Amino acid sequence: MIARLRGRLLEKAPEQIVVDVGGVGYQLLVSLNAFYRLPNPGAEVDVYVHTHVREDALQLYGFLDAAERALFLLLLQVATIGPKVALAVLSGMDTPDLENAIAEGDVRRLVAVPGIGKKKADLMVLQLREKVRVLRQRRAVEAGAPAVRGGGDAAEAVSALVNLGYKQHEAERAVARAEEAGTGALADLIREALRRLAT
Repeated sequence: MIARLRGRLLEKAPEQIVVDVGGVGYQLLVSLNAFYRLPNPGAEVDVYVHTHVREDALQLYGFLDAAERALFLLLLQVATIGPKVALAVLSGMDTPDLENAIAEGDVRRLVAVPGIGKKKADLMVLQLREKVRVLRQRRAVEAGAPAVRGGGDAAEAVSALVNLGYKQHEAERAVARAEEAGTGALADLIREALRRLAT
């Protein structure tokens, strides 16, 4: 199974690229968001890959970062979503925004993506909400940021900060640090997190 390719970008078209690795050209399907971030043909690229095998085909899907690939793999776990629909979802919304929409249960934003109706959006939230939160916690830990413990007041505080307009990852980091400082009650947790966001 191919997991990653590093080579020269030979061809670049919306939703599809060809990467030359040692004289072999690999065709990969990519999201529009990935396409816009790619350099011009001739440049070196490093692409994360998902190999999708079916009875009648073997298709490679390319991603410019591990976060997009991880979200793609989560989308494939939703009963009615296959690789093409998952790629369309990633084309309609960038990774952080899509993670936020799923984590916050924002069905209205999800149905704005072409090909996603209310049923699919509801299924995405139902099946992936907690998995996206776990994924973000893991990423935060790997990046060296403290993780927010469990749920309860911490989760409420994060939600309150997001509603105030802060990004999810900023809110999670600030609340985790407020917890580390020994702040316990919800109001104190929010106040301390806001103080840390302001500095």
